[in-house]
Amino acid sequence: MSGSGGGPDRAAFSGARALVVGLGTSGEAAARVLAQLGAHVVAVDSRADVAARAAEALPGVTVLDADGDETALAERALATSPRLVVAGPGLAPSSPLLAVPRDAGLEIWSEVELAWRVRADDAPWLTLTGTNGKTTTVEMLSSILTADGRLAPAVGNVGTPISAVALYGAPDAHGVVRPPDAYAVELSSFQLHHTFTVEPTASACLNISPDHLDWHGTFDAYRADKARVYARTRAACVYSTWDPATRAMVEEADVAEGARAIGARLGVPGLGEVGLVEDVIVDRAFHAARHIEGVALAEADDLAHLARPGIGVPVHVLQNALVAAALARAAGVTPSAVATGLRAYAPGAHRIEAVAVLDGVTYVDDSKATNAHAASASLAALEPGRGVWIAGGLAKGATFDELVAARSDRLRGVVLIGVDATPWADALRRHAPEVPVIAVVPGETEDVMSAAVARARALARPGDTVLLAPAGASHDQFASYAARGDAFAAAVRALEGGRAGEVVP
Repeated sequence: MSGSGGGPDRAAFSGARALVVGLGTSGEAAARVLAQLGAHVVAVDSRADVAARAAEALPGVTVLDADGDETALAERALATSPRLVVAGPGLAPSSPLLAVPRDAGLEIWSEVELAWRVRADDAPWLTLTGTNGKTTTVEMLSSILTADGRLAPAVGNVGTPISAVALYGAPDAHGVVRPPDAYAVELSSFQLHHTFTVEPTASACLNISPDHLDWHGTFDAYRADKARVYARTRAACVYSTWDPATRAMVEEADVAEGARAIGARLGVPGLGEVGLVEDVIVDRAFHAARHIEGVALAEADDLAHLARPGIGVPVHVLQNALVAAALARAAGVTPSAVATGLRAYAPGAHRIEAVAVLDGVTYVDDSKATNAHAASASLAALEPGRGVWIAGGLAKGATFDELVAARSDRLRGVVLIGVDATPWADALRRHAPEVPVIAVVPGETEDVMSAAVARARALARPGDTVLLAPAGASHDQFASYAARGDAFAAAVRALEGGRAGEVVP
């Protein structure tokens, strides 16, 4: 089945036998797209409740009953004689649901790969990955492209399956569904692992640090999958000068002839870079006269709505804006669109979101900080000694020594949640022994997050910030990072009665 650089071949899917493995948001979208194209689709998920829901939601798709034995389920699926397999991003390559068809010689695609092969046209894909900051940056990118007059939805790991948009289109400002003018694509390492033919117009990796080692096995394997974002790039590979590993990825990438390496710099840009001159974002990469001068794209005031009390715009937000601006300029947006788009960008929930100020203490929800790198960026924005940190969850094979050693000066105290808080507790004991640590013991009768917020409140003093930045995944105690953040906000607001405070809108 073709549809790589030569364009889509939707007819090739008609009558084909396809297997979709994993029926989360991406898998369900892939099954629906394949069925719409006339494929005979079988779908599986080892979670009985998910499979049952999908069976109701996917008419025309055969969803096999889950029986708890992944190997047996995979063998039943293989008996339907599929020609291709589309894998949901949550399944590790070691899962029997993927190992069995792979060992049988079947090609396994991500939902992103499927989207590339069924896309309606050659609208540019601007792809982005990184350990932290992907969603913020891809939404900034979408906002900039929109300001340039383009229909450019944020898709992929951000939450909107790209295959559905590639096949059906997206609604424009008037509600008319049509093919996008460009795609702002957030890609996880999981998605990149099974992506082979995508040819982005421009690509970027924001940063990289150990994460998802339970899925990838080693940091080298994780890095290799992240580096795939640059493969086959047509015009511009954007790297972050603050993370030299991203430049190494670009240097190693097999890209289209003529593709350029473009640096994003937290400082005065050199030739071929987008950077900062005092408080102005300046382009010396895509400006026609870049050999002698730069062109202003935006000012710090365009990001003022993202500032934090006492520190202004956090460094990681500036980094996100620089990479978004570089990707957008690679797609040909005007300089003025960058400023307009950054001003219009509104961050999503659970990303350094101020919830309330109670008795002089600010409560901040950064539940989306699901790894050490993200939590470190969030803690860095606090004043020294004024932070009460709520941390814990699923460690995903990570350790937290580097995080705690770097940010211990920000901490007044720590409250630990999660079924197993040992990795966080051990790092705190080694690198911040003077910082009080309170653990919310799993199984306590009171609500986990209510208990955590109550203990954080007891540690905090006026002028402090209670920060939920868990540095771990949520699924040990919550349905999602959003559910965890919602629980935090609810617990904070439950404290409001009888307190001097205000809710932050």
